Amino acid sequence: MPTSPSDRALEQPISEAERRPSARIGAVLFRHRGWLPVPFLLVPLLARGNTDAMNWILGFVFIVLGEAIRLAGVAAAGTVTRRRSRTVQRLVTYGIFAWMRNPLYVGNFLIWLGFIVISGVFWFIPVAIVLFAIEYTLIVRYEEGVLESIFGDEYLRYKSRTSRWFPRPPGTDEEGEHHWGEAWKSEISTFMQYVVITALFIAKEKANWWPL
Repeated sequence: MPTSPSDRALEQPISEAERRPSARIGAVLFRHRGWLPVPFLLVPLLARGNTDAMNWILGFVFIVLGEAIRLAGVAAAGTVTRRRSRTVQRLVTYGIFAWMRNPLYVGNFLIWLGFIVISGVFWFIPVAIVLFAIEYTLIVRYEEGVLESIFGDEYLRYKSRTSRWFPRPPGTDEEGEHHWGEAWKSEISTFMQYVVITALFIAKEKANWWPL
């Protein structure tokens, strides 16, 4: 009986990159990554800040840009493939992934940064950058180790030509499928979160209340 792509992925030997201490720590953070945005949003909600119209405009620019990057990533990778684990079935190297290796995380950071700007808690911006750099560098070390285990030289070639965080024009004209409808549907819950968070910031501004 032929094996599926996911079964073949599970049979691949673990690479040295996946065995490194930083990758092991990243694996723990990866499993709990749903909680990582909490400080990026909780501190701006609780800390005192100076919010004005320009904050809202600039903040929404960051949020829209971040969500556009997220959508492009989900449309190219799909809602299953983007969850990088040892069951990943294909290496996505086209579209936004030809510009950077981690568009979903970059998009997330821009969205979080947008809400921090809206809050006016500007002292938290450098703290957020350091937190993001530490947490997600470790997570990416784990993911890169997994992808190296599964795809070997194919991934190493992609890694060598594509930036981890900062967009860089791709050196190839590779094309692939984008499932925009699926991406929009998968982001509905994310859009609802934006609405709730925005309402909380409005309530904070109206009440003029902050415990920190």
